[in-house]
Amino acid sequence: MDLDGIDELREHAFSASPVAQVVVTSDDVVALINQQAETTFGLSSKDIGRPLRDLDVSYRPVELRGYVEQARVERKSLRIKDIEWTRGPGESFWFEIHVNPLVRGDNTILGVSVVFHDVTAARRLLEDLEYANRQLESAYEELQSTNEELETTNEELQSTVEELETTNEELQSTNEELETMNEELQSTNDELQTINDALRERSTELDHVNEFLESILTSLRAGVVVLDLQMRVLAWNRGAEELWGVRRDEAEGEHLLNLDIGLPVAELRHVVRSALSDAAFMDEVKVSAVNRRGRDVRIRVVCSSLRGNGGEPGGAILVMEQQDD
Repeated sequence: MDLDGIDELREHAFSASPVAQVVVTSDDVVALINQQAETTFGLSSKDIGRPLRDLDVSYRPVELRGYVEQARVERKSLRIKDIEWTRGPGESFWFEIHVNPLVRGDNTILGVSVVFHDVTAARRLLEDLEYANRQLESAYEELQSTNEELETTNEELQSTVEELETTNEELQSTNEELETMNEELQSTNDELQTINDALRERSTELDHVNEFLESILTSLRAGVVVLDLQMRVLAWNRGAEELWGVRRDEAEGEHLLNLDIGLPVAELRHVVRSALSDAAFMDEVKVSAVNRRGRDVRIRVVCSSLRGNGGEPGGAILVMEQQDD
């Protein structure tokens, strides 16, 4: 077999490996992704050539970049155990991740290979075994307890007469305790009523604030879209409805890049990502689009970061205006 055939065989063997694997270059650019990694983490061949930091797999199921850098600097393999990842409701996986530096013969670094070993089945077997052991221990303890209870039954019967004699005293004490509890419950009820009144006032204040903010968004002629850190739509004002013909209830909760509108949202990805990572970011872009009437228009989009209470990025704000010809 010639060298080209061997290279092709090696490439197919890497792609068909049952273990998810991602290879990055010495400057943290994704070089190889096998089929199992694509299936497990939602990657594709389009991600090859992108910086590792731009992929979700760089921080989920575990923050990889620190381990990749450590393996590259120290020239030694790392093993990360017991990593749990919840991909969706009821979908929990466990991984053991191996981070291996790829070193040339002259000790220069070629890149780093990240291998995700799915140990979910073994983990579940271990959990089942631990559960079975706990059940056995519990059954043994119950049997031991039953034996002790039988041994003490005779003693308990002998003490019954004494207990009956003290019952009247205990009932009297119980009555006094119930009276005290009643007073405490009354006091607690008063406190809860005060808290309830305060919560009701706070709820009314929040309703007024929400109505005020809604009035501001509705009054703006420009299209205003507010995004969270995952680029999901939090707010969609009337101006946006007029531009793109999509109602607020249809847009809110949707990912920006999944909106089927005349605005080329993919062209806004870079400014939105910048706004989500830099609280001081603000930039303006102009794009060609098709409005809700099917007319070609020129849109000016101002993108800025939505700051949280601590000054950190909490989302992004897009203000869209149609430019006159």
